[in-house]
Amino acid sequence: MRISRSLQGEFENEMSNTRKILERVPQNPDWKPHEKSMSLGRLSTHIAEIPTWITMTLATEELDWSKFDYKPFAAESNEALLKFFDKNVEDARTTILTAADEAFLADWTMRNGDQVYFTMPKVAVVRTFAMNHLIHHRAQLTVYLRLLNVPLPQLYGPTADEQ
Repeated sequence: MRISRSLQGEFENEMSNTRKILERVPQNPDWKPHEKSMSLGRLSTHIAEIPTWITMTLATEELDWSKFDYKPFAAESNEALLKFFDKNVEDARTTILTAADEAFLADWTMRNGDQVYFTMPKVAVVRTFAMNHLIHHRAQLTVYLRLLNVPLPQLYGPTADEQ
């Protein structure tokens, strides 16, 4: 079985679950549960951009933060957030499905100039740096939504809001 095929089901499930949560993000971008927390707007757009990391990982050999000109996306509306997310998911899906096994097995490095944070096979980067990272932040977002009294959808099973 190709590596892309082994990732496909996990990818589709997590992206579907993520979209369910993003659909419920209220238009309150500056709200934070704590002064040290990301704002609701920043967290939701960060989640929506994480699928681009899959595309970047499979298309490059490294990310060097000292050379990376990062400009975060700012969604003006929930519709814009979902459109941004959907495009990023489609691009990541295409990248995953068309990548050869050799591409997944090649090493990828994250660094900041001379400081190397990690080097690992791209398949591990897709799972940890992208997928697990997305799941982590999605869980944060569900806490934000709960604190804002937004009903939570079923992800892996029923919630207190949806049986």
